[in-house]
Amino acid sequence: MKFALVFPGQGSQSVGMMNGYGESSIVRATFDEASAVLGRDLWRMVMDGPAEVLSQTINTQPLMLAAGVAVFRLWRDRGGPFPAVAAGHSLGEYSALVAAGALRFPDAVEAVQLRAQAMQEAVPQGEGAMAAVLGLDDDAVRSACAEAAQGQVVEPVNFNAPSQVVIAGHALAVARAAEAAKARGAKRAVMLPVSAPFHCSLMAPAAARLATRLESIPVSEPTFPVLHNVDALPRGDARAIRAALVRQAHSPVLWVDTIRAMAHMGVSHVFEAGPGKVLAGLTKRIDGALQGGGIVDDASLQQALATLQ
Repeated sequence: MKFALVFPGQGSQSVGMMNGYGESSIVRATFDEASAVLGRDLWRMVMDGPAEVLSQTINTQPLMLAAGVAVFRLWRDRGGPFPAVAAGHSLGEYSALVAAGALRFPDAVEAVQLRAQAMQEAVPQGEGAMAAVLGLDDDAVRSACAEAAQGQVVEPVNFNAPSQVVIAGHALAVARAAEAAKARGAKRAVMLPVSAPFHCSLMAPAAARLATRLESIPVSEPTFPVLHNVDALPRGDARAIRAALVRQAHSPVLWVDTIRAMAHMGVSHVFEAGPGKVLAGLTKRIDGALQGGGIVDDASLQQALATLQ
């Protein structure tokens, strides 16, 4: 039986999100390790909140990295095997690369902290926006963005599931594109509560800063394939992995292609390693034949292990 692990990114955070894993010393130690790198207490932040603090990009990204790595370490400690392939949604790609041994966890924490800061600073607060377009095919979303740009930037940036695409760019252009999408038959176009227009071309300055930082970080060959967001393909050498991470910052997340690539590789089960079940839900929408679910607590971890046995 071939299985994949996928790691969630920004948006899956919540106060108390690690409670379901019990009093695991492995989970706590992972957060303590990240806290030592950053000089602030991530565990207290997760346990006590408030939610507004968790949702600040500068906090969310290292928190979700630590969460994904903690769940993977717990999985391995409980006897969980290595997956045939892994991937992470946006920020989750860093968790996947740490799990595969391509990045050292402390290095990933530093890189993600810089990534978060650079993304936040790339576009002044309030000038960028993102919206989820539901019930419209990809080409129609692209057409809506092209019509609405009017000299500004608005682009599809997350191809999350069939008929579920997130767009990003200048706030006014995103608002125009949302209306254009509804005029083309979208069921809904919902503005998202985010602090920056992630994964669009406005993030190019952030990508440049990230590229400089990544050059100083050692990267190893992954012990299992990690499919990258930019093209749903794996990479084995350090230069290619760094380049994919840099491109990812200002390029669309091709999640539909990623899950379909896993199925094409013979994967039958996809488990989401981390709090929340966003990716588990998307997997079912992308390919209903894929089984699995979210490893959101001790019970679901044991269930996943039993399934693989």
